Amino acid sequence: MEEALHLVAHYLALVLEALALLMIAIGAVEALIGISRAMVRGTTSAAKHTVWLEFARWLIAGLTFQLAADIVHTTVAPSWDDIGRVAAIAAIRTFLTYFLDRDIELESRRSGEGHAKRT
Repeated sequence: MEEALHLVAHYLALVLEALALLMIAIGAVEALIGISRAMVRGTTSAAKHTVWLEFARWLIAGLTFQLAADIVHTTVAPSWDDIGRVAAIAAIRTFLTYFLDRDIELESRRSGEGHAKRT
């Protein structure tokens, strides 16, 4: 029974890691396309900032899946190395989320002020 649990955890973690890679790859491609468009069109820095905010969202999604995979790994037979890895990913994700949320809020305020000035 324990061996079956290890096997299920291994494959579940593998799927979650694949999803994390997919999220990061999608975000990177979108960011590359968005920045390329912004450079060709000569758009404002706000438009470029929006591209980076969207990329950060994809990174956070990827980190969330990676964290889930690491949690699955550590539930079976956690070592101190595994626990440290989960803690590091959780800290990075928390850090990124905090600053992303702050940037989104600032961008919303700017958009709201710009809209209020136009009306």
